Amino acid sequence: MAKPQPYEREAFEVAERDPEAQAEGFAIVRQAHESEVAEDYVELIAELIETRGEARPVDIAERLGVKPPTVTKNISRLKAAGLVRREPYRAVFLTDAGQELASACRRRHRIVVAFLLSLGIDDETAERDAEGIEHHVSETTLKAFERELKRAQRRK
Repeated sequence: MAKPQPYEREAFEVAERDPEAQAEGFAIVRQAHESEVAEDYVELIAELIETRGEARPVDIAERLGVKPPTVTKNISRLKAAGLVRREPYRAVFLTDAGQELASACRRRHRIVVAFLLSLGIDDETAERDAEGIEHHVSETTLKAFERELKRAQRRK
């Protein structure tokens, strides 16, 4: 087994000293996992409406690589959460709350991608990695990313 890196040792030491903090961390990750699907859907729906004028379930399924029944089930959940509206046999539309969530997701995504690119990560990897990071990054960390990006811009 590989020797833990210094930051990994620090994480283990913090967990040993403060089990409540560790439990809180796990709870935050579980919450982020639960909201990932909703965030991915509203972000994609907003993008499809912007680029194609509508977001059809078949297009959502194709872009997410899932079956249409999965999209139908998730759209029903989004509708119950007040994030989308849909009329039978019509496209999906975002509510004001859904549009607000989509905007927040896009903002997080752009910041994370820009930060990864500033580290020298290639475009494809930065985009792929941002898809996971954006759901788990705190507002505090996002602000730190933005500060570092601004510092880097001033140094240029």
